[in-house]
Amino acid sequence: MPDDDERTARFRDVIATRLAELDAEDALGREGQSTVALDQQAVGRLSRQDALLSQSMAKATQARRDNQRHALHAALDRLAEDEFGYCEECGEEVAARRLELDPTARRCISCASG
Repeated sequence: MPDDDERTARFRDVIATRLAELDAEDALGREGQSTVALDQQAVGRLSRQDALLSQSMAKATQARRDNQRHALHAALDRLAEDEFGYCEECGEEVAARRLELDPTARRCISCASG
């Protein structure tokens, strides 16, 4: 079983990897969020509607990434405060495997399932 320093370093790496993945996704999604230009040479109204729909989906995806980034930074704060990995409801330890899959998890399985 790893000691606390190894465990903290492992989860800090997991969180840093997730943040880097979000940054890479941001770079790919920037073009889709740009202002939709009205191209007079395009097919017409439907192509503009498609472009607006694509822009809307790109903005929603960006909002999801922003929320995930916020949750990951909150997890880093909990790591720094030595509160990471403990259920915010019952205080029990959250399973390490659960945290590896989702380092933003704030509750154990029992409390999360109701």
